[in-house]
Amino acid sequence: MKSDKVLLDHGSGGKISHRMTQDLLLPAFNNPILAELNDGAIFELQGLRLGFSTDSYTVDPIFFPGGNIGELAVYGTVNDLAMCGAEPAYLSAALIIEEGFALDQLQAIVSAMSRAAAHAGVTVVTGDTKVVPRGAVDKIFINTSGIGAIPPGVQIGSRLARPGDRVLLSGTIADHGVSVLASREGLSFQTSVQSDTAPLNHMVRSMLAAGPGVHVLRDPTRGGLGTALNEIAEKSAIGIRIREDRIAVKAEVAGLCELLGLDPLYLANEGKLIAFVAPEDTDAVLAAMRRDPYGHDAVLIGEVTAEHPGKVFMDTRIGGTRIVDMLTGEQLPRIC
Repeated sequence: MKSDKVLLDHGSGGKISHRMTQDLLLPAFNNPILAELNDGAIFELQGLRLGFSTDSYTVDPIFFPGGNIGELAVYGTVNDLAMCGAEPAYLSAALIIEEGFALDQLQAIVSAMSRAAAHAGVTVVTGDTKVVPRGAVDKIFINTSGIGAIPPGVQIGSRLARPGDRVLLSGTIADHGVSVLASREGLSFQTSVQSDTAPLNHMVRSMLAAGPGVHVLRDPTRGGLGTALNEIAEKSAIGIRIREDRIAVKAEVAGLCELLGLDPLYLANEGKLIAFVAPEDTDAVLAAMRRDPYGHDAVLIGEVTAEHPGKVFMDTRIGGTRIVDMLTGEQLPRIC
């Protein structure tokens, strides 16, 4: 795609985002840590292996069924650290607030952040607040950054998937995307679907304790499950085969996606993870996931192959096979 302007598609997490990262951002800041393109940076500092991550949240609406922008910002950074194998410990929080924003809404958001931090077991230790003129930002944007130590022996990264690895998914997909979509101004339908916003660090800790064979972790947020799998296939230079009948989508979510022409494989999730695990550790890791309240519906959805490196294939319910490509375009802007 050729354009001399930044488009909404550049923030989709899909092909165009991927291209901007590769063509513009990586050359500007190129270094071995950044080039790994994990959910956060993994590096050593004075003998300690650390994970560090940052993210900005612009979700619209700021309050949605099952959560709000405040807890989304805390859990999002906690989860990115956990996907690096790190134990999240400390966060920063920066608020960019539009002039005229209601103080009671600000109080609700900050209170939600406080509860979320306590639930995840992290501490907000620094931050910043900026107020900009009316119209210069839409209500409130939040940036959170976080840091945590990586336990000895833990090696997690997008390049580490191996042929034979099993692919595990912690639960239903597309709940967050549909929850936010249903809350968008101007849409008349109602749904009981709640966002899956949740901290995953406690589940990851149990998974890593269950066996040493966890090679890759990813929370499929922007771009959804389909895009996350493609990124891993590309980074690890392996093929991935998944089964459609193993990927759970709630009936109401599936119905709404069909009505609106959306593919749940590409809708955002904010409380789910995928894990690539060595065959010998799969049963133990899956059991650990199912013992966690946010992983009780965890399931094996596929495996890694040496064939067709960089490609993701899905065995469909009707007995066929199709390629699952990376997201093209923007299904739903400002989802997180």
